[in-house]
Parts: sequence; structure tokens; C-alpha cells
Amino acid sequence: MAVVKPFRGVRPPCAIVQDLACLPYDVMNSEEARIMAKGKESSLLHITRAEIDLPPGTDAHSEAVYRKSVENFAAWRKKGWLVQDDERRFYVYGQTMEGRTQYGIVGCASVDDYLEGVVKKHELTRPDKEQDRMVHIRVNNANIEPVFFAYPAVEEIDEVVNGIIKNEKPEYDFVAEDGFGHHFWVIRSSETNSLIERLFAEKVPLTYVADGHHRTAAAALVGKEKRDDDPSHSGDEEYNYFLAVHFPDNQLRIMDYNRTVKDLNGLSNNEFISRLQKGFIVIEKGTKPYRPERLHNFSMYLDGLWYSLTAREGTYDDKDPIGILDVTILTRQILSPILDIQDLRTSKRIDFVGGIRGLGELKKRVDSGEMKVAFALYPVSMKQLIAIADSGNIMPPKTTWFEPKLRSGLVIHLLD
Repeated sequence: MAVVKPFRGVRPPCAIVQDLACLPYDVMNSEEARIMAKGKESSLLHITRAEIDLPPGTDAHSEAVYRKSVENFAAWRKKGWLVQDDERRFYVYGQTMEGRTQYGIVGCASVDDYLEGVVKKHELTRPDKEQDRMVHIRVNNANIEPVFFAYPAVEEIDEVVNGIIKNEKPEYDFVAEDGFGHHFWVIRSSETNSLIERLFAEKVPLTYVADGHHRTAAAALVGKEKRDDDPSHSGDEEYNYFLAVHFPDNQLRIMDYNRTVKDLNGLSNNEFISRLQKGFIVIEKGTKPYRPERLHNFSMYLDGLWYSLTAREGTYDDKDPIGILDVTILTRQILSPILDIQDLRTSKRIDFVGGIRGLGELKKRVDSGEMKVAFALYPVSMKQLIAIADSGNIMPPKTTWFEPKLRSGLVIHLLD
């Protein structure tokens, strides 16, 4: 069963939380981080993207950047911009997008659970990205940013959370610059904290990494490092746990993750469409944007026109947890055999566009001449994600897009 622990969180005062809280480090580049932090002296980006305090062009993975991160983290605590709670607690984090709110429990996940497969993952991680976040965690001796977990919904946990949000005033409550609402409750009742810990231990057999696979791997590996280096290790140390927000699976929605391609591999438009018709029912939809309506139905934008592509029966395997995915169908029937894109991770001819940007972004990139063709996919479901994770399989690259993103800085976990 899953181990989820309360902890003594390090948090900002209410007066500065909106300026301090920021998007995760990996959804922006250095220049975008500079712009986001402009006019926000207390922004956590000075810690998570510390290169913004160094000359433009500074390597984001240089020793100077890590040193600056440590320096800023210490300064934020000295200034009272980040203050540690006096007791171990859980927290409730609510996110509102387009009138819909999802509520997660902020608590510490177990390094052992990750290493032993109680925490399930569905994506491969890249060692270089793992190493960067490992250094960041190691030098600051803290999980500065949380990871995004899901768990099979439990009615009793829902009841606890509903009681808190209905009867208590949130500690933080603000709308960020992107229009998404963020609501944060501190659970001060020792009885409630004990109840939540017990319910996870008794009712939640597995948890799932929804978003933040690299941060999760880095946190667990640093915990293991500290364990191996500690001759008096007992298993109760803070480094045995890492910061995660746990959402019930039935509250989460995965958005589409779409593809744009630079060329048609030497084919004319007519030749390309002719090749598509072998595996798909192709219907021209005109100039009005067309969104996929169901699993195995795709949208394509080419030369000013939208098309519906529906995979023909017999060209995919619905009994295969990977074969049923539309990203797999697209790769096996179009990207690889027709467009000769063999490795989605390394090819420079393909790019990926999160569904939060809308179909208009696909049209814009093709109309500008930057890309030749775009494909929109029907979103993966949480049921599919869990089935793949449970089977031990790995999803193809860029399959899931979760929104809203967790704001970093609402609470931090120290490793000592």
C-alpha cells in the first residue's frame, strides 16, 4: 500500500504568495523565466531558474547557477519569504480551470515506494534531465518543486477533503496570470492529519506519476544517495520522502498532445493523402477547425484545409495497451512508414504542441510555413494511463498533457 506522510512545509507569507509562486521550471526557457520574474522580487524562479540572476547566455546547468540557487534559497528564508511550519501537516491544493476545480492532498511520497514500484510511471526519463534536477535537490537539500501524482479515488479521502474546503478558509487563494485559480489549505488538526495518513496506507494500493517524471526520479535517487551515505540510516529520515501532490484519478483530465511536421518526405499533397487512405477513412472538412471526436479519429491540417482521419478497423489492436493509443497508431501508420520519422525523441522534423494552445496554434504554425502538416489527437484517458502503468509498459513520447500545471512555491519539503 502507498505511504504518504505529513511534513513540516516551508511556505511563503500570504502577502507575497502570488508573486512568489511560479510555473514549474521545465515549462519555460531561461529567457521566458526572466520575463515571468520581471517585477517580482520574491519569485521562486530566482531559485528554480537561478540563471535569470546571472548574465544572459549563462549555461543553465553550470556550477554558478546551482550556487546562485542555493544562495537565493538561503536569502529567501532569511528574509522571511519562506518560513517552515512548526508541525508536520498535510495540505490541500485546489486548482480551477474553465470553471472546474480539482483537489489534491499535498504530502510526501516514499522513496521506497518509487524504487519498489508502488509508485507507477508511464514515461521514460532522460538521464541528463534527471541529473540536472538531482543536482538542484542535492545542493538545496530540499524538494523545491512538487510532482503531480494520481491515485485511485477513495470515498473516505474525498469526504475529508470536502469537509476541509467547505468548512475552512484557504490559506492562499489567488488567480494566476494565466487565469487559473489556486487554492491552498493548511490542515492543522492532528486527528485529520493522522486520518489522511491512515487512509492512504489502508485504501490506496498504488499511486501514479501523472506529470513530473524527471523530478520524481531525481527526488527518489537523491533520497537513495543520502540513505547509502548515512551509516546511521534508520528509514525515518526526511530524505526517505519527497514532495508530491496526490489527486484522485476521477478528478483529472488529460489534454491532447498534438504533432506538427516540417515536410511530407518528398510527397505531393495528393500523393500523401492517397497514401493515408490505405489505413484511414479521409474526409475533407474545409477551412473550419476540426477537432477529433473519439478514439482513433484524428484531425489533420494541410494546405489551408482540415481533414478527419479515422483509422480503419484491423489496422490497430485494441487489446494491446500501447497499440490502442492514438499516438501509436499515428506513429505506426503515418509518421514512420509515410513520413520517415523513425525516432520521435531525436527527429528535428517533428514538433509537439500541448492541447492548451488549441487548434489555432496548429493552423498558425502550418500557415506560417514553419510546418507543412499538423495532426490533432483525441486525448488519452486516465483509465488508459493507469492500464499502461499497471502493465509495466511505457507510453510513447509526448502522449499526455496535464493542465493546470502545479504552481511551485506554495510549499517546499526540506530533506533534513
